[in-house]
Amino acid sequence: MPMYGPPRPVEGGIRARTERGTIGEEWWSRRFIDVLESFADSGRLGRGRSYARKGQVVGLKVDAYEVTAQVQGSREEPYDVAIGIDVIDEPTWEAIEEALASQAVFRARLLAGEMPPEIEDVFAAFGIPLFPGASGDMHIMCSCPDWGEPCKHAAAVLYLLAEAFDDDPFLILTWNGRTRERLLAGLRRLDSAEAAATADPLEIEETPLTERLDDFWTPAAIRDRPPAPPMPPGLLLKLLDPPKVKVRRRDLTDVLRPAYDALGETRGPA
Repeated sequence: MPMYGPPRPVEGGIRARTERGTIGEEWWSRRFIDVLESFADSGRLGRGRSYARKGQVVGLKVDAYEVTAQVQGSREEPYDVAIGIDVIDEPTWEAIEEALASQAVFRARLLAGEMPPEIEDVFAAFGIPLFPGASGDMHIMCSCPDWGEPCKHAAAVLYLLAEAFDDDPFLILTWNGRTRERLLAGLRRLDSAEAAATADPLEIEETPLTERLDDFWTPAAIRDRPPAPPMPPGLLLKLLDPPKVKVRRRDLTDVLRPAYDALGETRGPA
């Protein structure tokens, strides 16, 4: 097996912030590192941390379902590293968004740029890991001759990826197929739809006073009120129970009806 010397220095490489100890500060980046360190070879991980702290990684980029970077080793040309995860189909992502939007706490924290710890449970409910849980959950590729998963070059990228998650937790969701902008737009859309569905039907839309000066002093009860239809003659005779009074053996209502008809003709339409 050929032996290689120390890695070549890199100008403008990405350096890990921590010079010793653990990498990752927030709960989500620590969860990611804990998973990585649970299955990876400790020797390769140690060399990967060293590469990350020396700034050997350049061009780290997080896209949907794939992270790519270049890592400078001892050879002249840097190695190409790609780390992929399984794709989440669109119907599942829509269901995840609905589940997140249904919880006011999740929605508020995500809109504020925070990552609620319970978000892992939401993904787990759909059988989707928010973070890779084992080596088989990541598809690690490196152009170096080491077949280890991860090799030291990929390990360096993964450690720096954890620090990138510290800076922007939404990169976790970007890697899982949803950018920050698209996720928040979806949450706002669902939030607006929910608010519209629960709107108070008795709520009255306010009108600026300057638009109602012409009818401001008009009693509110009669504003824009359509004219009442004319009352048919004899309406009361039809609505009220007939009195037990007869005039020459005729019901009183029958006697009065001609008089009501005559009054209606005299008044004309209302």
